[in-house]
Amino acid sequence: MATKHHILEVCAADIDSALNAKAGGAERIELCSALSEGGITPSYGLAKQALALGMKVHALIRPRGGDFLYNPHEIDTMVDDIEALRRLGVHGVVIGALTPDGDIDVAACRRMVEAAEGINITFHRAFDRCRCPQEALEQIIALGCNRLLTSGQAPTALQGAELIASLVRQAAGRIIIMPGCGVNANNAAQILSLTGATEIHASASGNVASLMNFARSDVYMGAKDANEDVRKVTDAQAVRAILDAINAG
Repeated sequence: MATKHHILEVCAADIDSALNAKAGGAERIELCSALSEGGITPSYGLAKQALALGMKVHALIRPRGGDFLYNPHEIDTMVDDIEALRRLGVHGVVIGALTPDGDIDVAACRRMVEAAEGINITFHRAFDRCRCPQEALEQIIALGCNRLLTSGQAPTALQGAELIASLVRQAAGRIIIMPGCGVNANNAAQILSLTGATEIHASASGNVASLMNFARSDVYMGAKDANEDVRKVTDAQAVRAILDAINAG
């Protein structure tokens, strides 16, 4: 009997992370920027460089950090980004928007789906902040999304495994349910087993120190007291370890 092949999607927030995801054996990346903000839309240049690596690239479409309630100008921005990235050649986009009452903003998402014009569409973890997950899933399916990234409305995918399993059953093959958040080599196989999912999402990252010989520790580019001499970068060995764990046997 053939071993089931599970897919690992790696969240990559810079070109080094994309390179390391490929070196570790990932088939697909979710490309973004600014993981400290929960991820925002990657630049055109970053997307072009990532595509040149030969992996499938799904680009996050999110104009800012914070909530997922967007005004008309922000929605127009996301539509423009989707069109530009689709023309560049990305294989998919990762979208999401909510209403003030915590429901799926169907009208905004429909515009984004239409702008994608047939490339792969993942609905992102805005879902984890929606009011009614069962109703939201049906709306996401009706929009034509191919995949839902979720932690099961919990701090981590392992903690949300019960809801994720319920969503897998509800979806009944109509959409891919992809667990994500807090995934590592020690729990990835367990999450897949508990949920019945076939794809899983992880950043597989570690801390990388700056190579600067000179630094000004009293000058901040962002939040005060943030350590800007260390950044999170996807680790190729961590990617390989997750892949080995989920495809063992």
